[in-house]
Amino acid sequence: MKVEELDPTKIPLGISSCLLGERVRFDGGHKNNRYIQDSLGEYFSFRTFCPEMAIGLGVPRQTIRLVDIDGSVNAVGVKDDSLNVTDALSDIAHEQNHWLQDIFGYIVKKGSPSCGMERVKIYKNGIPFPKPESAGLYTQTLMQNFPNLPVEEEGRLGDPHLRENFIQRVFIYKRWSDMCNAGLSWTQLHDFHARHKYIFFSHHQELGRALGRELSQKIVDSVDAYAETYLPKMMEILKITAKRSNHVNVLEHIRGYLKHELEKDDKKELSDCIENYRLGLLPLIVPITLLKHHFLKHPNTYIERSHYFEPHPHQLMLLNQL
Repeated sequence: MKVEELDPTKIPLGISSCLLGERVRFDGGHKNNRYIQDSLGEYFSFRTFCPEMAIGLGVPRQTIRLVDIDGSVNAVGVKDDSLNVTDALSDIAHEQNHWLQDIFGYIVKKGSPSCGMERVKIYKNGIPFPKPESAGLYTQTLMQNFPNLPVEEEGRLGDPHLRENFIQRVFIYKRWSDMCNAGLSWTQLHDFHARHKYIFFSHHQELGRALGRELSQKIVDSVDAYAETYLPKMMEILKITAKRSNHVNVLEHIRGYLKHELEKDDKKELSDCIENYRLGLLPLIVPITLLKHHFLKHPNTYIERSHYFEPHPHQLMLLNQL
């Protein structure tokens, strides 16, 4: 497998090779995804990997599928079930840890018995039984080894909410890593939480508040030890798809910082804008843009430092479809 020279100015991601046009599919084809390559490629540098090629199956090759054999999931050949690559796919995932630890997200091929993230078909007596938790064996091992790593299937990126969720997690995970690499302190961790608090609330208000309360009570402990507890809890919150109702609550809360600054007409315009977003008549970017406009006139240091208004580059236009 070739090793790409990653662009140091972009965030490194892992990706199934076929999604960037490499002809590694069983039939010698590919599944090139133009959105990933062109739009996301502006901000992310991709490390491609095909586990089936890496274990020596070659192109063209017999297709494999997941089969329940006496309660254990195996990856075996469709035409020749004597071909069993179960251990090989798991082992090759372990062998990639040297570079997987240096990426901040991974995009995998939907439905693949090696790379799929969820609902991969598992056959029993020739009948497929897709389950929400069933993943391809390479990706399953990858997610076990790196449980905090944002992982998403290319097919799900077509959903604007899932797309924004994944990319948001990647940027937050990268900011977390940069903070830790610079030398973690309690002051930095509290600042990190404050800057992401409204993002957490948009995903799950109760869990976000609980994490904040826990953080405020842990200052007597080692910050490095607590970071190992904080990170998985944060990433679990971020995995929850943000709801419109939660965004409305956040927008209303942020609007409260302007209650003494705005004239009556401006207050009504802002209230109507948030209500129209709640009703689904406007995308999220509209009330956010209006709030940003008012905070330019009436600066607030706390809100200025929050990542809620721009959790990722606005050029990606991810908030325009929410």
